[in-house]
Amino acid sequence: MTPFPETRESLIVQVKDPSNRLAWERFVAIYQPVIYRIAIARGLQDADAHDLTQQVLMAVATAIPRWERSSPSARFHHWLRRVTRNAIINAVTRRKCELATGSSSVGDLLAEIQQPESAAESLFELEVRRELYAIAAETVRGEVHPDTWRAFELTVVEGISNADAAATLGKTTGSIYTCRCRVMQKLRAAVEKLEDVSE
Repeated sequence: MTPFPETRESLIVQVKDPSNRLAWERFVAIYQPVIYRIAIARGLQDADAHDLTQQVLMAVATAIPRWERSSPSARFHHWLRRVTRNAIINAVTRRKCELATGSSSVGDLLAEIQQPESAAESLFELEVRRELYAIAAETVRGEVHPDTWRAFELTVVEGISNADAAATLGKTTGSIYTCRCRVMQKLRAAVEKLEDVSE
């Protein structure tokens, strides 16, 4: 069974300690895919998105020892979102200088990146939530019987009916419904634990 990361406050405190490799690995497991997907969504190529992700993580590693909550409502991932957004803007701006003049695609990309804060926040929140669900799913899958997980996959992920899933797995429709509910309940609980890390 994969252990869940500590609560946000304790994980951030642990990440501030450069010798705590395990905390850093937990942090990277959540945020590296988020940063990468945002970079791709903003128009960076795969290699550029990987480079940008590493740059953001290095910037975080350098700055996190000094990060302090400025107010009770301040959230760590708001700071991380700004770092990511600024790195993407810098990367696209640098790319603009490297491209031939007259290209409107870079100007369009910059305009898209410099969108209202609420749109950037929505994308970041979506990507964090997606990553939390992926991590939770990996954990929950190891905690339930394979048939229970398969019933969930068939009905929720693949979208087939409970009756068709029951026929496929040789179970009753009621047992498929129970399996599906059990997995969804475990997923919600797992995500709630992980959400403490992302705030």
